Order: sequence, then structure tokens, then C-alpha cells
Amino acid sequence: MLASGLLLVALLACLTIMVLMSVWKQRKLWGKLPPGPPALPFIGNYLQLNTEQMYNSLMKIRECYGPVFTVHLGPRRVVVLCGQEAVKEALVDQAEEFSGRGEQATFDWLCQGYGPVFSNGERAKQLRRFSITTLRDFGIGKRGIEERIQEEAGFLLEAFRGTRGTFIDPTFFLSQAVSNVICTIVFGDRFDYEDKEFLSLLGMIRGSFQFTATSTGQLYEMFYSVMKYLPGPQQQAFKELKGLEEFVAKKVEQNQRTLDPNSPRDFIDSFLIRMQEEQENPNTEFYLKNLIMTTLNLFFAGTETVSTTLRYGFLLLMKHPDVAAKVHEEIDRVIGKNRQPKFEDRAKMPYTEAVIHEIQRFGDIIPMGLARRVTKDTKFRNFLLPKGTEVFPMLGSVLKDPKFFSNPLDFNPQHFLDEEGQFKKNDAFVPFSIGKRYCFGEGLARMELFLFLTTIMQNFHFKSLKTPQDIDVSPKHVGFATIPPNYTMSFLPH
Repeated sequence: MLASGLLLVALLACLTIMVLMSVWKQRKLWGKLPPGPPALPFIGNYLQLNTEQMYNSLMKIRECYGPVFTVHLGPRRVVVLCGQEAVKEALVDQAEEFSGRGEQATFDWLCQGYGPVFSNGERAKQLRRFSITTLRDFGIGKRGIEERIQEEAGFLLEAFRGTRGTFIDPTFFLSQAVSNVICTIVFGDRFDYEDKEFLSLLGMIRGSFQFTATSTGQLYEMFYSVMKYLPGPQQQAFKELKGLEEFVAKKVEQNQRTLDPNSPRDFIDSFLIRMQEEQENPNTEFYLKNLIMTTLNLFFAGTETVSTTLRYGFLLLMKHPDVAAKVHEEIDRVIGKNRQPKFEDRAKMPYTEAVIHEIQRFGDIIPMGLARRVTKDTKFRNFLLPKGTEVFPMLGSVLKDPKFFSNPLDFNPQHFLDEEGQFKKNDAFVPFSIGKRYCFGEGLARMELFLFLTTIMQNFHFKSLKTPQDIDVSPKHVGFATIPPNYTMSFLPH
């Protein structure tokens, strides 16, 4: 009896020593991480964070700990990078080390590490490379896609004319037009604006995207391991994401039944052909799950970010009628009224180009960036980030860096104009992120923003129910995403 008791004590002592050594090793490693506020077990720094204003909460912590600090979002330990210098140093100067993808709990619930956006390692590299090449094959960056955007802009003009100057919420009009451009590439066809299934899909995209910006969405980012099993708004977001997955899966099945390997009609066909070519490769990344998630990544990102930017842009132009008047003048002078705008017009329209850049900078649609993860133990400044450490490159802090923008909280196109009124680039303009995981839809987004905005403003003046001084341009939600306030407007012939 005594012997067994001593043995039990010895075992407990050994276990205690092992646990203490493990904690000591972790503390030793943590000691090389950037400083940050003390964290409590499981809830981390939750008590110091306002989930309604997560971006602002992190910026307040920056005031105490500097541009590089560590924060605990519940049990998640994250290194936060603020300002142009720190973000560039990590994502460009040490691009390979910071090329891993961190968590985005809402989308990870569905994607589970598949598709090019939320995957890591070889899978991310192969799917990204394939997506960029295939999008190029279907006209991205070429005249072909420009003609598709111009054609869709024509449909959008007709829809706005049909409103006959009444006050409307432009959200779904813009979502439909922007989404149809990417739909022609990934699904091979556009949707009619009256199509109920299309409107339902756009509602799912909008709903799940907005959830990530809400207080509950940010709470879910911290405590997803528990909250995914609980009732709440997150369950509606899951339902919407599942609906989008089911729609894409149905489209894939249709393509599988009618596939001609010698004549790909769209992105899905190209992926299916690659799947056939690699079916003997045991390490292939080209299989059904990655096809569905890659297509969904393109459909989602190609719909929501540009349409939300345009929606914010219209509001800002009504708030600043002097800016809108100068854009109208430049459009009338360079393009006139008798032909559609072309992307090449951009080079002769520095003011319009500056306005579009300023809309993107001020709108700051993904303020905290997509989370990164270091791929190995990484020295950064005077710190050591252990392999797997999550990193938030705060794109909003770059877009509002006072070292690069004289009045970063104000909407002012002069941020992108020199003394002669010519467009000037700015190293802190990073709405598409930078480094190895930058948004590969950047070229398409730039073309869409220019062609949709100039085509609409060539044909219409914007009118608000409110006077400019009464228009509030502060966002409705700021979390993973920035969501502009709801508003109505009238489109009057120009």
C-alpha cells in the first residue's frame, strides 16, 4: 500500500515537473514576442477590447505598446503590425516567412483550409498560380474583360434609368453588376437582374460578409471553438455560406455532365480539365473540394469588395459635391457623352483616378487585412515569432498612416495629386494588401472601379435626400470588414 502510494506521488511529481517545464519553455519563447497587455486564461484580452470597434481597440493598444505588439483574442495569440513601415517590413521584406494564412473563423467554418484564399503551403501556391493563369486566359487584364465590364455597365445604366429618378438603395444594383462580371468568368454566363436565385445568392454573400464586421462576428473570431455550437447570428452566417457552397456544387455538376475537354467554357471547366490531367497524381491539389472552394472564393471576393467600395464611393461623392463636379468635368472633357469610357482613358484623367484611390483609402474595406501566419521561427525587428504565430497586418493603419497622408481621417483626393494636379502614387496605398498573398483580383477590381464609376457618372448626377453637411459617412460596422451606412439616392440624367 505504501509502495503504491509513493509511486502515485512520484508520478504526480513527474507530471507536475513536466507541466512546469512546458510552461517555462513557452514563457521563455513568449518572452521574445512583441510586448502587449497581460492576458487572462481563455478570455485573453477580451476585457480590454470593444468588439463593436475592434480596429479602434487595437489602435488604442498600439498607443501603449508601439507599432508591433501581441494581443490575445480569447485563446488566439496574435502579433499585430501597424503602419506602413512595419507592414511592408513583414509582408514584402520578409515575404516568404509571412506568407502563411492565419484564421478567419467565419469563412474557415466552410473552407476548412481548401481553396486559394484560406489555405496554406503547396495547396495555396498551386491553386493561386492556377487561378491567376486561368483568369488571364479568360480575359483578365486584356481587352476581353474590359468589353464584358462595358457591356455590364450598359445593363446597369438601363436599371438605373428604370428607377426614373426615385430614391433607391443602390446596394443590390451594384452587387448585381459587379458580380455578373466574375460570373461570366467562373460560371460562363451572367444573371438577369430580376433573377430571384441571383438576388438570393447576393443576399447570402452580403449577409455573411456583414456578419464578419459585427460585434458578434468579432466575438466569434475569439471564441469560435465554443460559439459554433451555440445559437446566435453566426448560425445564420453558416446557413448563408452553406447555401453559396450548394449553389457552386450544383454549377460544378452541370459542367461535369456537359464538359468538352477541348473547349473550356469557363473557370469551372478549366479546373475540371486539370482534374482529369492529374487524376493519376496522388499528391494533386486538383480535386472536387478545392474546385468548389476556389470557385466560391472567386465568386464571393469578386462580388462584395468592389460593390461595397462603389457604394461607399457614391455616398462620399454626395457628401462632397465639389469633388463630384470635378469628376463630371473631367469625364465631359476627356471622354465626352457619345462613347463609352475605356480603361485607357484613365491615363488622361488624373483627378478621377485620385478620387477612386481616395474612395478605396477612406473606405478601407478590409481594415485588419486577412490574417497571416509565419511559416517558420522568424526574427522580426528585435523579436522572435515562433512558427505558426498568427499576424494581423493592419491595412487600415497603413491607409491612414499620417506619415504618408497629410489628413488621414479626411476624404481628400489631393492625397493622390501632386502640385501640378497630376496623379501621384503612394507607397501606403495597400487596399489589396502586398507581398506573396496580395489580392490576385487587383487588376480586375481596378478596371471595374474605373469603368463602372465613370460610365455611371457620364450618364447621371447623384442626389441625396439630405444636404451634404447632414450626410454621415462614418461606417455602419467595422470588424473584419468595413460596412458603409445604409442610404438612398436618386440617379438623375446628366
